[in-house]
Amino acid sequence: MTEAAAEEQIIDKLIEIKHRQGGGSAFRPAREAAMMRAIVERHTGHLPLDTVEGIWRVIISTFTYVQAPYSVHLDVSRGDAAMRDSARFHFGFTTPCAPHMSAAAVIAAVANATGDLGMLALDRGPASGAWWMGLARPDAPKVIARLPFVERPDHPAGMPILVIAKPLADGAARDVVLEAVTVDRWRGEYPQAIAELGGEIVGNAADGMGLALLVARPGALREGSAAAALAAAGAADARSQEIGAHAARYDGSKLRPRRG
Repeated sequence: MTEAAAEEQIIDKLIEIKHRQGGGSAFRPAREAAMMRAIVERHTGHLPLDTVEGIWRVIISTFTYVQAPYSVHLDVSRGDAAMRDSARFHFGFTTPCAPHMSAAAVIAAVANATGDLGMLALDRGPASGAWWMGLARPDAPKVIARLPFVERPDHPAGMPILVIAKPLADGAARDVVLEAVTVDRWRGEYPQAIAELGGEIVGNAADGMGLALLVARPGALREGSAAAALAAAGAADARSQEIGAHAARYDGSKLRPRRG
């Protein structure tokens, strides 16, 4: 038996075992984050961390694709190069990528597909509007990850990205919960109010007659805690809706610098 045939047989056996265990979504963000954290923490030697991280991301993504084929939908409205670099670094070249010209188009594509992912640039600028409100409906796609997992200044695919998918039945990472919060208007006290919860406001844009905020807060807090903190800071009619969650990012700023 050739090496390729042996590898194919192993993959087929693993897929068979997974199906017997109940199948379901092939994505397990919490498990992937735990594995990547362990890889980074035990990394030694001269092989750049970029290479190690990239290899494991490709293995994870390709094996997931073999279990349940999927596509990755990219919002390239802010430019194509950085988004495609992130997509290929994290999902490899086997997984098909489909470009779209807006966050709304990516959200719609993921909602209308089975098992697909979407990639949205976190910093989209004020002209993009409150795009995260498209994730607020209970049946809408939700955030399942934030990339890159290992954050450092010299990351080769360092654009901050949110990954969305149809709501996961299990295996989600909930270190950080994202909430879409609507308030009447902006007040200077809001950032401090959320910071005191251990969170941050990562987006804000006009939404109808009011303002929509994208808030990241610790997953251990109760639902609605961000809205309550904003109300205490003066917000009128503050309402929140969870739009997903992701693993805590690994601070790689103190890791050994990447060699040129």
